[in-house]
Amino acid sequence: MPELAAMTASSPSPVPPARPCAVAVAVIDWGRTRYEPARVAQEALVARHLAGQIGDTLVFTEHEPVFTVGLRAGAEKNLIWDSTRLAAEGIELAPTNRGGDITYHGPGQLVGYPIVSLAARKDLHAYLRFLEQVLINAVGSLGLTATRRPGLTGIWIGPRKVAALGVAVRRWITYHGFALNVNAHLPHFAGIVPCGIAATEGTVTSLHAELGHDLDLAAVQKIIAGEFQTLWPAFLASGEIPDQ
Repeated sequence: MPELAAMTASSPSPVPPARPCAVAVAVIDWGRTRYEPARVAQEALVARHLAGQIGDTLVFTEHEPVFTVGLRAGAEKNLIWDSTRLAAEGIELAPTNRGGDITYHGPGQLVGYPIVSLAARKDLHAYLRFLEQVLINAVGSLGLTATRRPGLTGIWIGPRKVAALGVAVRRWITYHGFALNVNAHLPHFAGIVPCGIAATEGTVTSLHAELGHDLDLAAVQKIIAGEFQTLWPAFLASGEIPDQ
């Protein structure tokens, strides 16, 4: 069973150790998790990184359906569905301490939580561009062209957003991260104004919607992990983000 699969908000499991890895970033797969226990587990990994007990680590998970409300002022106003509709759809509502607005997590969406040190490159904006490039490269390897949009965080396929980003940092150790819609249930995004971006400015998509078939999450995870591990040392060394 994946490390966090049986976690509940009232009884979180111990945080698993990062497996030794030959590259600079270790990878952990938590499987399917509820949001709040996973958030607590992230913070425990941050504390262990600060204590020197683990090195840079990339965590992957899928969350049970949840709308998370970030720290941006007025983010809660972008929730459309009321509590009755949320209950009917089986979606939790969770405040969180990451940056950004309101977003959706659920099955079929691949979430990545890098617990990494930016001590060598204390630039959160550059770090966000790094995460975007990792995802742009990964999506490109699947035959799709993804890009950035000026003034907005995340990656897009035309006017359709396929991945969202939102991070936090404690003493230059990062947590939270990115969410890539692989086989995500897109109708759930109707319950919010995703990331505060009105439908007239862009919509939400998934790799499934763009390619016309389901993708294997484990295979997509492996691609993203490989891109992260490849680009990370150069990013820390020079701040440059190699394109695909």
